[in-house]
Amino acid sequence: MGPMVTKSGATAMPIPHGLLAPGTHDRPYRRVITLDELSPGTMRRVSFGELDLLVAFSEQGICVIDDRCPHMAAPLSLGALEDCMVACPLHSGRFDLRTGGVVQFPTTGGLDADGGYHPPWTPPGAPPKPAPTDLKARARAATRIRRLRYYPVRIREGVVEARLPALDHDPP
Repeated sequence: MGPMVTKSGATAMPIPHGLLAPGTHDRPYRRVITLDELSPGTMRRVSFGELDLLVAFSEQGICVIDDRCPHMAAPLSLGALEDCMVACPLHSGRFDLRTGGVVQFPTTGGLDADGGYHPPWTPPGAPPKPAPTDLKARARAATRIRRLRYYPVRIREGVVEARLPALDHDPP
């Protein structure tokens, strides 16, 4: 594990190329959470109406992403944060906050962001699982695991702020 960022030295993680959340580029920054509410090595869910965000304070800094696994939308905030990896509590997928990519494919298998197929996980030494035949298994096999999407972050006077897309309750 690399050096942990302290609250006093908190910085925003850079957004990986091409992974900016849609609708955030020219939006104003909004207060998301204070540093007093977020410790290094932790993550928290913050909601704005129907928009659920995950604020993660990793060894590389603070990032804000959707609080939805890019596989089947489980809340990542219920998972685990280790270094810069966030683990989904539903199908054991692991995602790198530095790159937005998959580190460990979900156990159900499926399609990666580029459309490549990954079979369901099987224990070491066990024969591979047969091709799916029932509707649920076929749906899992056709589910695309997307890349994470990031909201621009800044930290000012102990407050984490992010650019969010227009929300239903925003004034026109």
